[in-house]
Amino acid sequence: MTKFKDLGLSDDILKGITDQGFEEAFPIQEAAIPVLLSGRDVVGQAHTGSGKTAAFALSMLQQIKPKQGIQGLVMAPTRELAMQIADEIKKFGKYTGIRVATIYGGQGMGIQLDALHRGVEILVATPGRLIDHLKRGSIELRDISHIVLDEADTMLDMGFIDDIQFILDLAPEDRVMSLFSATMPTQILRLSEDYLKNPKQFLLDADDLSGEGIDQSYLVIKDREKFKYLLDFIKPIKGQCIVFCSTKYRTRDVQKFLHQEKYDAVAIEGDMSQHRREQSMAKFRNGKADILVATDIASRGIDVPRVELVINYDVPNVEMVYFHRIGRTARAGAKGKAVTFVSYSSVGDWNLIKRQIKVPITDLNQEMGIQISIPDPLKRQTPSRRYGGQSRSNYSRGGRSGGYGGSSSGENPRDSRGPRKRYGDKDSGSGGNSYGGRSRW
Repeated sequence: MTKFKDLGLSDDILKGITDQGFEEAFPIQEAAIPVLLSGRDVVGQAHTGSGKTAAFALSMLQQIKPKQGIQGLVMAPTRELAMQIADEIKKFGKYTGIRVATIYGGQGMGIQLDALHRGVEILVATPGRLIDHLKRGSIELRDISHIVLDEADTMLDMGFIDDIQFILDLAPEDRVMSLFSATMPTQILRLSEDYLKNPKQFLLDADDLSGEGIDQSYLVIKDREKFKYLLDFIKPIKGQCIVFCSTKYRTRDVQKFLHQEKYDAVAIEGDMSQHRREQSMAKFRNGKADILVATDIASRGIDVPRVELVINYDVPNVEMVYFHRIGRTARAGAKGKAVTFVSYSSVGDWNLIKRQIKVPITDLNQEMGIQISIPDPLKRQTPSRRYGGQSRSNYSRGGRSGGYGGSSSGENPRDSRGPRKRYGDKDSGSGGNSYGGRSRW
């Protein structure tokens, strides 16, 4: 593998890389950094944990100069991911004198204004809050020379396409731009055609998005049995574990159950204040909590190298979310495990996900001798939806019986700017969906 010292990076940056324990570049870094340093735009398809943050951060740090205004802009879909990216850039740029600020909804505007007033060279921002600053004049983009769109497919799914176009139209045309995405739907490729100039494309093999290096398995059980099996899988784990749930109600119940069983578990869900979410993540990252229970709002913003196991307590309602979830383990070439609990009402959704998995996956029902008895109506029902889309079968809804579920997940991924119709949705008035709610099945 190529060493970072052979990529043309400055001694100050190499010193920051060494402090982090890195010497050799990962493939996406080896490919993208020289191209970005040459001034050419980049489109990179890179799965989670592949090292793409360093790919764009190192090249940006190399060419940005201290005390000359905002020159770098990184846009990310969620506040957790934005904070994670900013933290990584700060570590790599520790000896460069380059200052980084994070701009996201949910944090007081005064804190961000103070940071901007002190002087910043690189902004890491969620689109909604960035537009708030642009409209009030607290941020200007006239000196921007480097722009990054990270997790572009997620920003598309979350309805940020118009916001992104608004921001890019305000930025100087003479800039180096990179776009990174786990998948490359048509809208993302069209966005790259409109805003990137002759980009060099690094499109990884689709198999790399299937969780290679992760021991994947699934267990089909009744919903009411999940608590029992959750403990069975957590008990042998020596490292940390993340449990992904479909709703905020489910997240709260699972965390409460784990506390009752004397586990040190923290949670992240949409109704929590930003301060509480940051406290939970800090406790988990520092190793003071062994288990993190989270909704999908956090699946793109968790980078903890000690995560040994990911449990999908509920089957995700979008195929690619599965890969983003399990990508929280086996970071940067390490090994990990992922177990998915499939309730009877979610078998159809799970079958759609299984078709995308290109590596062997273990059927735990067969291995553990657990019989499945699915009612005939559920066997016959197959969800009708687009790959990565939002529509689901009525049989995957569940109710609020047993204290679970609700009319919606309660998540608001668009910072503090209010709900927004997802890009490409035809009807946002179809009513609530308590997917993941407990049912008699």
